[in-house]
Amino acid sequence: MFSLRLVEQPLPSLDRDVDGLVAWLIETLCLVRKRGEATADQGRAGVVHRMLRDQFFGQPDVAWDAQMLADELAQMPAALNHHLSRMVETGLVGYTNEGKGWRKYYLRGGSLPNAVAHLQQHATLVLLQRMALLETHWEREPSPLPVELPQEESPPFTLGLVDHRPVPENEGSVLSHWMNDFGLLGERPGKELAADSLTVQLFTTLLQRDAPLSLDEAVELLDGPKARVGRILDRFRATGMVERVPRTDRLSTALWTAMTTQYQRRGEDWLLKKGGFQRLLTNEQQGSLLKALKGNVLTVDVLNEHLASVEAREQMLLLNLLGGRLPMGYRMAGPTPAAVKRMVQDRLDRVLRRMVRVAGLLDEALANQEQP
Repeated sequence: MFSLRLVEQPLPSLDRDVDGLVAWLIETLCLVRKRGEATADQGRAGVVHRMLRDQFFGQPDVAWDAQMLADELAQMPAALNHHLSRMVETGLVGYTNEGKGWRKYYLRGGSLPNAVAHLQQHATLVLLQRMALLETHWEREPSPLPVELPQEESPPFTLGLVDHRPVPENEGSVLSHWMNDFGLLGERPGKELAADSLTVQLFTTLLQRDAPLSLDEAVELLDGPKARVGRILDRFRATGMVERVPRTDRLSTALWTAMTTQYQRRGEDWLLKKGGFQRLLTNEQQGSLLKALKGNVLTVDVLNEHLASVEAREQMLLLNLLGGRLPMGYRMAGPTPAAVKRMVQDRLDRVLRRMVRVAGLLDEALANQEQP
């Protein structure tokens, strides 16, 4: 079964260091679970690193059984089974059962660039096929915000890709297993695999909600710990399926808060000169708003009435001059399932292109090592 977990890494330096390039591939494919503090050798003396560098990448035309690898690496055969299975699941390594005895493991395609090309094609196909499930759960209407601002810089792209298989009976739901395969439930889902878990409910809410969902709204709606909900939402963002954007639909509320606060702190003269009233508003609007502020009768509805003729982008500038801030909200990273799929595919393609580049550099570096 094809099973892959990718974590985006910056391209390595131009230095053609074999160990550095091998380590980059291992980190990108999450072939080693990091525990504790980093070691002085950065994991280069580890079993997986040496097995890839010296056996599969260094001798791509040789087929290895577990006993041969155990002798080369000074390990017990049983200790290598987990690592070999993980490499097979990623698609880099294949095996054959021809004849009797041990399985023979080999690098797919006879070279690292060919193996990465196989992984690239399989990963892209699995993504396109499995993202189709979004359409069956999608209820969000493609309604844009008054002002569409780009999302904040997202966490490093982290995505799981697993072949489709039947869902076990009485164990979660189709959606929860789908989320688990894409890494939306975390590395060890446990109880989160349940159909009504907090993570599944939160993702379902985003699939159904038009307006962005703020963190406070999510906590109140789903009755979950704020810190935990925040971690779940950041995990969603790392997959590229969810984005965090300024909530320009709450622009009026933010303006009301900023105006009332600055009026109480700095007064009328500051609002007129430095707060942007004279720069962006007509005399009639300035007078009406200041009168409402003085009488303590300014509400969001009154504010909307007075600023009805002011474009949303001008209101954004006014908010900036008043020193106000828009709240942030989470939403699906596109107005349609197809748009979300394109977003995730673009980010996946970027990681896969980097893998192709590193595979070529590593193949070249290994070839240079063999020359006298």
